[in-house]
Amino acid sequence: MEIIVANNCGLCYGVKRALRIAKETRERKKGKVFTLGDLIHNPRVVSELKSQGIEPAEKLGEIQEGTIIIRSHGVSPKNYRLLTQKKIIIIDATCPIVKKIQKLVERLAKEKSEIILVGNRKHPEIKGLIGYSQKKGIIIENEDQARKLPYKKRRAVLAQSTQDLSLFKKIVAVLIEKTKELRVYNTICLSTQTRQRSTSELASRVDTLFIVGGKNSSNTNKLFHISKSILANTHFVESAEEIEPEMLKKAKKIGISGGASTPPEAIEEVVFKIKNNFKHKTQRENVIPCQT
Repeated sequence: MEIIVANNCGLCYGVKRALRIAKETRERKKGKVFTLGDLIHNPRVVSELKSQGIEPAEKLGEIQEGTIIIRSHGVSPKNYRLLTQKKIIIIDATCPIVKKIQKLVERLAKEKSEIILVGNRKHPEIKGLIGYSQKKGIIIENEDQARKLPYKKRRAVLAQSTQDLSLFKKIVAVLIEKTKELRVYNTICLSTQTRQRSTSELASRVDTLFIVGGKNSSNTNKLFHISKSILANTHFVESAEEIEPEMLKKAKKIGISGGASTPPEAIEEVVFKIKNNFKHKTQRENVIPCQT
């Protein structure tokens, strides 16, 4: 049996940075420490943060004192202003890439162009970005929504940093036919594009593939759908405990990939479980480690 772990899987720079900031904040600050929503979209990591005294708060009204950490996805200008009005300490852990996209949207909002944001309207990053658009932004999630847009003289289109590149391309293709002057900004972060490409390549090489990560993670969900479109025998698990023997029947080459919010230990535990519980002893075993 051969186990291949995708290149570049596991925590991205922005997530590592946010976790480091959270840890340092907890060590330095007395009193309560909150994150505005889950710091990253991984239940395991959020649970570990809680055990360290870092609690997620879903609503601004829940926070009246202490220190608040703005998560890696960022917040809207309105919510940032509301935070500054409270008697709390603000620590900004917004991913630098998301910060750049926020500034881009803010700059585009000063112009007369309509701004198209390709992403999940329920995702915190998109909720924050639309706040920078000064009501000039429109959120598009799929090609059908793009086709329903009216013809415009000018548009700018950009993407959620964890968007599926292939979907972004398809939506851009639709907008080209509906816009006289279309400016395209590929704001999908390089780390996301690399993970998608790596997972896609791996799916074409193996007969079974596991995507490991939080079910509420946008980028991990996209990895699952990308792999599933190539390899039907793709499974999405949050932890090694979810792996069942039936998932590995007749599997000779097993691939493993994880999203930008998947801790390396979660990947290692999946490898360990496959090796020690479902090993085909008659076959050579080779584990190619995760490269970050």
